[in-house]
Amino acid sequence: MKVLLAKPGLDGHDVGVKVLAHALKEAGHNVVYTGLRKSVEEIVRQATAEKPDVIGLSILSGTHQILCEKLQEEMQRLNISIPWIVGGNIPADDVEALRKTGTMEAFPTGTQIDTVVNYISNFKSQN
Repeated sequence: MKVLLAKPGLDGHDVGVKVLAHALKEAGHNVVYTGLRKSVEEIVRQATAEKPDVIGLSILSGTHQILCEKLQEEMQRLNISIPWIVGGNIPADDVEALRKTGTMEAFPTGTQIDTVVNYISNFKSQN
């Protein structure tokens, strides 16, 4: 499975997403990391070029709802249908709102890396 991991917005902390990228590679996935401080438009453009099976957003800045809404709007605007997930500094109370935005799954603060890896590893069988 090909996974595009992205850090949207101005958040400059990427240790967690790099740990996730390493764990996904160890699990046999092809991982592309966009790097820090990417706009939603840049992420969607790279996803169009890379053609991943899933996009993973890592957001620690507290702007998860706004960024997720923007991602969904940009993908709809361009008629792109790539499943996506989000994790990071996300309160558990925000998970349902993020699902309504369009994410396949939202991983709140404290989620173990193995939980995310297992979700992605089982992704195709879930959908």
